[in-house]
Amino acid sequence: MAPGMETESSSVRRSRSGSPDLIASNAGTALPYATRSALHLKGLVPSGVEDFRAQELRALEQLNMKSTNLEKYIFLSWLRSTNINLFYRLVLHNLKEIAPVIYTPTVGQACQEYSHIYPFLAPPNSVDGLYIPLPEVDNIEEIIQNYKESIAEGSEPEITVITDGSRILGLGDLGMNGMGIPVGKLQLYVAAAGLNPERCLPIVLDFGTDTQKYLDDPLYLGIRQKRPEDKAFYAAANRVVEALHMAFPNMFIQFEDFSTDHAFGLLEQWRERALCFNDDIQGTGCVILGGFISAVEQAGIPAKDQRILFVGAGSAGVGVAKQLVDYFVIEHKIPEEEAKAMFWFVDSRGMITANRGDKLAQHKTYFARHDNGDTQCQDLEATLEYVKPTALIGLSTIHKAFNEHVLARMSEINSDARPIIFPLSNPETKAECSFEEAMRFTNNRVLFASGTAFPAYTIPESGEERIPGQGNNMYVFPAIGLGAVLCKPEWITDTMVYAVSKALANSLNEQEKARGELYPRIERIREVSAQLAAAFIHQAVRENVAKDPKWVQLAESSSVASGQDAAPDGRYAQRVAQEVTRYMWEPAETLEQLRASLPHYHHHPVVHSENGKL
Repeated sequence: MAPGMETESSSVRRSRSGSPDLIASNAGTALPYATRSALHLKGLVPSGVEDFRAQELRALEQLNMKSTNLEKYIFLSWLRSTNINLFYRLVLHNLKEIAPVIYTPTVGQACQEYSHIYPFLAPPNSVDGLYIPLPEVDNIEEIIQNYKESIAEGSEPEITVITDGSRILGLGDLGMNGMGIPVGKLQLYVAAAGLNPERCLPIVLDFGTDTQKYLDDPLYLGIRQKRPEDKAFYAAANRVVEALHMAFPNMFIQFEDFSTDHAFGLLEQWRERALCFNDDIQGTGCVILGGFISAVEQAGIPAKDQRILFVGAGSAGVGVAKQLVDYFVIEHKIPEEEAKAMFWFVDSRGMITANRGDKLAQHKTYFARHDNGDTQCQDLEATLEYVKPTALIGLSTIHKAFNEHVLARMSEINSDARPIIFPLSNPETKAECSFEEAMRFTNNRVLFASGTAFPAYTIPESGEERIPGQGNNMYVFPAIGLGAVLCKPEWITDTMVYAVSKALANSLNEQEKARGELYPRIERIREVSAQLAAAFIHQAVRENVAKDPKWVQLAESSSVASGQDAAPDGRYAQRVAQEVTRYMWEPAETLEQLRASLPHYHHHPVVHSENGKL
């Protein structure tokens, strides 16, 4: 190539990194004088040379000056696109504060406004994922090739999160605007479990939207048409997944925020054909089961006497309930039919029964009651009186569905025990109740976990501070993804996911148990992710589905790998967890570490900071 000339693809590569030199773009103001001279940057940047900590303090200062969480989201997105190393240092050092900005609840608003803020999330021509319009599905191989040309050699994706934007959080059909979910989810894969940020691929299937507001919005960036019928949807979606699997056969695929029927349909079609996972169906159930196991141990009611009432019967609700059934079957040896009979569901028409008179969606039939006789309950309050539940779990997206009467009645029904109340809908504007409400109306006796973050509550009479449990999928899906990328299982079985739930319940330390908490503190998320990924790998090896010989040998040589027929218990060998930790990507803390990690990151043992912490 002649001097001064560059191909179109090399220009794209340059714009994606923000600089022709990765050291320069990731070191920024920490770049030494000698390196600046070598890169012909002398006189083109301020003369001050500072360390990474000073950069981080400046970024945090700017972040805190933003007046709204959406402004913070935009700032952080731009930072991630221009200096990925600084971005993840900032996230990991301030995870509790920043996680709600890069994901729920802020990501919900970001998705709603995505077409309006998109140009300000990254420099022009930055490649941050795939936007696959329905009319271009037949050109999917060309789209994938374009992506390959935009990334550095050796950075082929090992994990993707893919959505069609049809059921984003509790916000409904956002169309192409749903891209914020795969982007945010992959940031949590990196932050929580050390997946390689250069090898994460967010994808949105831009198949239209049935939300007229977006079709009428002159700034909407998606295709302007209604969604296709099921036959056309599955033909197009399967065409995309087949092409992705052909191009990247070892890539872990996470389906995210599809409509309920399509979520189940895609998972059913692909779970044994490709390495894939649906966080709404499997991940939500996994994390809630982990907290539920801890709650049952503290409730004061034997497991066999639990009566669980679900409010909301979408893919997430049914997925959670089926995993709780597995818990009673595996852990407490209750026959499946008896375990299933411990569950009741309420949807928009009332209690779900086989003789209610309407045609039930296929996924609802498993839990439909056959023992209700002529009794039909039209709403939550009537069902509450009929069932008299010990546990109330909400995935309805109906704000304040657990009102004062419902919460107080749960407390009365469980006067000799502690009521289990899990309002799991998010964002906060869709949550069935808040932690404060659950505490006040149950006389501070509630065992609580929510889907969105709530502040701590101070009991007025005693001054005691209680921390709410958050059944955040962030505890489990990053660990499942990391375990899958490392041991490369043929597919992800229900018992492998169950083992992760057990490992999550087992991960509570003594201080967390003493405080009656249901989940580990979020500040320990990387430690916990390593433990859960190790349990996942052990279970994959037990079931003879792990394909990577290194991890098979390591798990089999430990005393924990107790045979293919052993029940999943979430146990793991410490040396497996330690080896998982060594493979977790970390942002560089010093310029020397940055040099060692470039030109591009790989899954190999990384150089950690001197004290072993971020």
